[in-house]
Amino acid sequence: MSVDGTVTGETVTEEAKQGSTIALTIDSKLQQVAENALKNNINKIRSGGFSNSYNAKGGTVVVIDVHSGEILAMASNPDYNPNSWVGGISTAEYNKIKENNALFNKAIQGAYAPGSIFKMVTALAGLETGAISTSEKINDTGRYTRYRDYQPVCWYYTSYHRGHGWQDVSGAIKNSCNYFFYEVGNRIGIQTLDKYATYFGLGKKTKIELPSETSGTLASPEAAKALNETWSAGQNLSAAIGQSYNNFSPIQIAKYIAMVANGGNKINPTLIKRILNADGTESSKKEIEQYVKTKLNLDDTETENLTFSNANIKAVLEGMRSVTEDGTASSVFRNFDIEVGGKTGSAEAGQDVNAWFAGFAPFDDPEIAVVVMVENGGHGFYTAEVAKEIIAEYFGMNLNENEIQENNQAISYTESIR
Repeated sequence: MSVDGTVTGETVTEEAKQGSTIALTIDSKLQQVAENALKNNINKIRSGGFSNSYNAKGGTVVVIDVHSGEILAMASNPDYNPNSWVGGISTAEYNKIKENNALFNKAIQGAYAPGSIFKMVTALAGLETGAISTSEKINDTGRYTRYRDYQPVCWYYTSYHRGHGWQDVSGAIKNSCNYFFYEVGNRIGIQTLDKYATYFGLGKKTKIELPSETSGTLASPEAAKALNETWSAGQNLSAAIGQSYNNFSPIQIAKYIAMVANGGNKINPTLIKRILNADGTESSKKEIEQYVKTKLNLDDTETENLTFSNANIKAVLEGMRSVTEDGTASSVFRNFDIEVGGKTGSAEAGQDVNAWFAGFAPFDDPEIAVVVMVENGGHGFYTAEVAKEIIAEYFGMNLNENEIQENNQAISYTESIR
């Protein structure tokens, strides 16, 4: 109103209404351990702390409950301080965050070749279809000569000029024997391999309650056609060891490892534990899922249900246990109080070699799965230290260390194509 009483405008005020309270599945202590362990691991790789140094560019870690699918921790590096936006972020700081690509959530937005950590899919597909048995042994002679025009070699042949010799499925997982999985991939074909990979959630959005999730790519004739390329029989072999067109997000890998650990049962990764509405009611899981699907424009398609024999699962899990007992990750988990099943992987990505560790614990009664990936991390077992720290925190083995306090204050060996 002006000085002469003329009304010059109106302002309508409305009292604030209480919104819903969302309880997340994230464990704040586990989250901080995951972030710190990942950052320290990347720095250690860069500085040559594992004998060979690699220019590690960043990485990610996902921790998931193998039964409920709840995400207990999820970190992406480089990261940034959310408090920087309080009161307005400076142009200089924002440009630095963009330059570091810190706003890119590698856990759900990045798609990477899985390398050897994919081999459990191939193993289970072969076992469940009867293409191999738990007792059958395949003789790795070094060079796979099934095809005249494409004769890939096992990584062991590249390093030692001989093959692994006779391997059963558990031994092939322990030794990451390419030759064994070339033969399994050749026997089952790409359609069967893709059927099992799809069931484990690879090449599909997990429908996590976050925007911008990638679907990744599942190796297939269709994937080749989309790039105006021709699928060949040799691509079956590469796909069987986690290469070819296979590119998956770390959260997809976490879902897959959790499902292997829980016996092959479906889970849906989630960040929401519960939603309490202002009127005191609680939103149902179905209501939350429907809202997320609508908001993120997700489809309703589900994969067909598959079942797995206990013997086949056991053979695969035994292979994963041997990886940490006397295999590629044994130097990390030797004398560790918790028995862990795992798999290392080193996947070529252009001139880089991305390092993976995927594991679960405890072995006899799995509760959590942990997946770690470091871009250009060199060797898969380098990243196993991150998983070890996270598992130790989850099972209360760090109680003698200083308690981590949540800060709420707003302040301005190369496993070549293994």
